Order: sequence, then structure tokens, then C-alpha cells
Amino acid sequence: MRRGWKMALSGGLRCCRRLLSWVPVLVIVLVVLWSYYAYVFELCLVIYLIFYHAIFVFFTWTYWKSIFTLPQQPNQKFHLSYSDKERYENEERPEVQKQMLVDMAKKLPVYTRTGSGAVRFCDRCHLIKPDRCHHCSVCAMCVLKMDHHCPWVNNCIGFSNYKFFLQFLAYSVLYCLYIATTVFNYFIKYWRGELPSVRSKFHVLFLLFVACMFFVSLVILFGYHCWLVSRNKTTLEAFCTPVFTSGPEKNGFNLGFIKNIQQVFGDNKKFWLIPIGSSPGDGHSFPMRSMNESQNPLLANEEPWEDNEDENRDYPEASSSLTMETET
Repeated sequence: MRRGWKMALSGGLRCCRRLLSWVPVLVIVLVVLWSYYAYVFELCLVIYLIFYHAIFVFFTWTYWKSIFTLPQQPNQKFHLSYSDKERYENEERPEVQKQMLVDMAKKLPVYTRTGSGAVRFCDRCHLIKPDRCHHCSVCAMCVLKMDHHCPWVNNCIGFSNYKFFLQFLAYSVLYCLYIATTVFNYFIKYWRGELPSVRSKFHVLFLLFVACMFFVSLVILFGYHCWLVSRNKTTLEAFCTPVFTSGPEKNGFNLGFIKNIQQVFGDNKKFWLIPIGSSPGDGHSFPMRSMNESQNPLLANEEPWEDNEDENRDYPEASSSLTMETET
């Protein structure tokens, strides 16, 4: 009986948590809808509305894509099979568990490790994590090329929607800037006492205040992500340096400015401003700036994951004596 009550309570709390997670999105939607009403129906001239609606369409389109594009998870080959999972969980010796993960990782295109040099294994999803993949505790899944979980879109930002998120930031900055610059003329009229309507005065003051406030915060966030893209880093990689088989490397995925941009937006420039999926690859493996390119299957046709003596001397934790460590 108590177990039934606990399960019901746990289910109710999960439901409440899901509902509350949509509150930030609802706040943004309400602010945007009010700004649309105030700008279009209360203040603006026709010539302003033409450009306003063009920006508004791309702003709402990218926001929609950021919210409803599902995070991409690792495919089945990175998951432990049923027999491997049983064998791994029943094994009590850590060194044997470690060797099992090392043997399985040799068959996969994975080149990053944990901070201690162990194979990156998720004990919640029971899979060996692909490079740049991390477990999101909010979404309760491993997400390919995870950047961060964003409450303002109630979604995890990763390989499948990072391009849309960047476009959303860009069009948000443009949206706020356009509103602030065009409403400023009305603010001058309000200052001189040339606006007779009390309602119009409220909309002018609030529109200018909200647009400037969001512009400052968004331009900082957008600038930071532009810097990340120029270095081919995720937010997680900026705070925690990736560890490769040869050791930690801050610029392990840095391919140069142009190629770094192409890793997010694709090779075809005509799709860079449109929220259509164009990021290259499948999110499971990425080109690397590596001293030994033969270890990268995207750069050479060599057999992946071959240990060599030079790497073991440079970074002894990457040798076969690695200690197994799970990472979430």
C-alpha cells in the first residue's frame, strides 16, 4: 500500500515538474505576443511593419525549431547488448568491467575519455558515449554533441538543434534592436508630450524598456556562442577540456575558422540563415585536430583505436591500465 502511494506521489511530482518546465517558454511567448500587439496595432507605420514582419517570421520560426526539434540520441551500436549488459552488471571485479568497456570501445569511433582517462560510459543509459556526447539529467537521456539544457526553450541544445538555437539568438537580437530603434522615435514624442493617448505612452515606455533589456542580455549570450562556434567548442567543452587518448586538448576539434562554422551550418551558405537542418555528419563522430590523423576515421582509412607506445608515454592514464569510470 505504501509503495503504491509512493509511486503515485512520484508520478504526480514528475507531472508537475514537466508542467513547470514550460513556464519560461510561456513567459517568452506572452512577451512576444504582447510586443507584436503593441508594435503592430498601437504604434507603427506601414513601412516599419514590412521589415518587422520579416524579422518576426524568422524569429518565431527559429524559436519553434529550437523548442520542438528533439535531441538526438546515440544509435544502437553504442548501447550495450542485452548479453553484454548482463555480463557487465554481474561482474564484481572493476578491472574486468574496465577491460570489457575497453574491448567494446575498440570497435567504435570514440576518441575522448573521462578526466581520469577511462572509457566514457553512461551507467543510466547503458552505453559507451560517442565523442562530445553527454547525459542530460533533465531530459534523462544521452544527447549527441550536447551544449546545454536551456529552460527558455524547455529543450536540450545539441547536435540536432544547435544551429536553430544560434539562429534564434541572432534573430532575437535583431528583433529587439529593430523594435528599440523604431520605437525610440515615439519615446522622443512622449518625452516632448506629443503623445495624447495614455495607452500609447505605456506601450512606448514598456516596449523600449523590454527591448533594451533583452537586447543587452541576448547580445552577450549570442556573442559568447559565436566565440564557441569560431573555436568549434560546446559550452560543456569550454568549461571542461576534452580528454583524448593522447591527453587533454583544448582545441581538439578546432579545424580553423571557416571549417568550424561549416561544422554547425554546413557547406551550403544559402542555408545558413534558414532554420533547415544542414549540419554535416550524424553527430556520432567529428573531424579532429590531431597530431596522429591516422587515428581519425574521418581523416584516414586506417583501423581506428590502435594504441601506440608514444601515446602511452605521453599520457600514461590512456594505456591499457585505465581505471574504469562511469560518467553522467
